[in-house]
Formats: sequence, structure tokens, C-alpha cells
Amino acid sequence: MRASTFVYPWDLVGDPAAAERIAALGVRQATLASAYHSTRALTPRHPGHRVVTARHSAVYYPPDEARWAGRAPRPYRQGWLDEDDPYGVAAEALAAVGVETHSWVILAHNSRLGEEYPESTVVNAFGDRYPWAPCVARPEVRAYAEALAAEAAVRPGAAGVELESCGWYGLEHLHAHDKIGGAALGGVGALLMSLCFCAVCADGYADAGADPERLRAAVRAALAPAWAGASAPGAGDRAGEWAGVVAALGEERAKAVAAWRFGVADAFQRATVAAVRARAAEAGRPDFRVLLHADPAPHRCGANVGVQPAAVLSHADGVVVPCAGGAAARSAALTPFQGPAAAGRTVAANLPVVAGMGGSPTTLAADAAHAAALGATELRLYHAGLANDADLRAVTEALKALD
Repeated sequence: MRASTFVYPWDLVGDPAAAERIAALGVRQATLASAYHSTRALTPRHPGHRVVTARHSAVYYPPDEARWAGRAPRPYRQGWLDEDDPYGVAAEALAAVGVETHSWVILAHNSRLGEEYPESTVVNAFGDRYPWAPCVARPEVRAYAEALAAEAAVRPGAAGVELESCGWYGLEHLHAHDKIGGAALGGVGALLMSLCFCAVCADGYADAGADPERLRAAVRAALAPAWAGASAPGAGDRAGEWAGVVAALGEERAKAVAAWRFGVADAFQRATVAAVRARAAEAGRPDFRVLLHADPAPHRCGANVGVQPAAVLSHADGVVVPCAGGAAARSAALTPFQGPAAAGRTVAANLPVVAGMGGSPTTLAADAAHAAALGATELRLYHAGLANDADLRAVTEALKALD
């Protein structure tokens, strides 16, 4: 199975040994961040630093001023690495050791954009805005995402792209000092807290047959037990999440929510993929691969966005599927893609290999074999830059065993 590892530009820039170290793992590809959200990252081996603080969402290349002139929102440039084009520097280093580079692009997750353009963000049933979550139903967000995806994906030397958060983002957010665990929301409650009620979405619910104010009231009522100390509907039952939504909202309202949100997500994904393909064609790269980080349950939000498996694999080249959490979770994540994958699409199993972040590098070979039996055609390893030396040694041994 073809294996790729995720890396950040700062893992390579300023470290002359980094590219060789990545190649020595046994991977044939690196998925390199070109547009990424804010983060604080450990760099266990870098000769110049041990922690990088990316203060806001940013691009790691010089954006095309002609493309963005007069447009808002527009991407923000990074300012914590000295290089003008850290993505380009890192990609060149990887190419020099025979590792193919694919871009890694974050779309609907951008806290700085949300702070500067609050009207473009998700607003929940209680009127709270989520500055980290641009609402993908809004035309200005769609225009921004399509332009960003095309530019950040088709970088010099890149053979493909993986699009993360290419769909709805919601309540759950790996935010600094998060303190939202005081109520037992579970998957159903988190989704109810993620439904957007901006003006565009309100009109969308109405067009789909649900009065937006009555829907808002139904969401608030369904969540009331959680605020009182009881579990929200369906809390903890991941397999039955959508049934829990139907029970909470009623069948007709849930059907309208699905019609609006699933339709918006599908249209957003198709338009974004098409924008990348058009840019790749302009650049003379007809074989440029476009993959989405995806969850097979279409109602889910986040970095691995909910998709309709057959639909997404009818227009994208494949998906990257989160496979943390053991054999049962891996099976639930990969099995829905088996039919579409049989038609030649890529299904990449994303396996965490940083032990300190819950990954299991020592079981990588067995986990990869199980993923392959479930239909996975490739591996993604999260994350070579964050892993310590012991983790990387385990990854190297596992990939040797899989050869």
C-alpha cells in the first residue's frame, strides 16, 4: 500500500536532515500543509526550535495578488517563518530525496477570517457565532474557498491535494483552552449545536420545508436536558446519531435539515474540486489528484467532513478517512466506501502514529493490514513532524513489514 505522512513546512525548513529522515521512514509521499489553521506544534528534532506557534490561519506560499485583488475574504500570509515561500522550500527538499509532495489545504476552518468577517460564520440556534467556522452555504465563503483551494493546491511540484474541512464545520473545535465539556452533548447534541441559523441557512430550511424559527425552537428544546445535567438525545451512541437527530427534531424537520445541509455540502465539495481541477488543467497537470478528508456519515462536521460516499467518489479522486479508535471504529469508517472504491477511487486510511496523542505506532502493521482488508488502498500517517524518535522507529519497522 502506498503510504504518505503528514508534515508541516516548519518541520523541514531550517532542518537539513528532515527530508532524508522522512524518506527513510519508507513513505513514497508527503502531504505538506500549504494552507493551515492556527496551531501550536512540537518539533522534537528541529535544530532551531522545539515549538512553533502558528498564530492564525495562513498560507505558506506567496499568494497571487492578481487573483485576490479587491476580494474579501482573502488568505492571510504566515509571519513566523523567515522564508517567503516555506511550502516551496519544503517541497523542493522532499523532491530531492524522491518523496512526492501533495498539498494539504484547510478550507472551512479559519478563526481569523471569522473574527474579521463575523457575518460569514456559523451562528447556532442560541444566536452564538462560531468564528472558527465559516458557513459554507454563504456565497462569499464559497467563492473564497474555491479560489483558495485552487491556488493552495496546485503549487509548483505538487502532484495532488488533500482538502480538509471541505464542508460544514460546527461546535467541536480544537480551540485554545476549550471548556465546553460541562454538558453531555454527545454526537447528536454536538450536531444540534452545529446547525447554522444565519440568514442564508434560515432561507434554506424554509425552502426545504421547515419553518426556521420553529426549527430553532426545536433545537433549543432538545438540548435543554443537557443544560440541566442529563444526557442530550442519543449522547454516546455514535452509530445511531442520525436517528437521534430525527427523534429530537421530528421526522419532517430532520428531513428538511438533511435536504439543506447535505445538499449544501455536496455542492460546496463539487465546486471546490472543480476549481482545483480547472487550475490544474491551466497548469498542464491533467493527472493532479484531488482527495477529501471525509467521514462517511453525511451529517458530521469538522476536519473530516460528512460526505455521501457514492456522491463524493463520483467527482473526487478519493477520500482520506480517519481510522483512529480501534478495529470497530476503523470498520465503521471504511466499510461505506467499499463499493465506490471498487471503481478505482482512492480510499486512504488515516492512522495516527504519535503515541503521546493517542496513536499506536507499534500496531501500525496490523492496523494497516486490517484497513486493507476493509478496502483501504493507501495509508496516511499522522504525523511525522510531531512524532518522537521512538514513534518514527516503530513506523519504519511497520512499513518494512508491509513491503
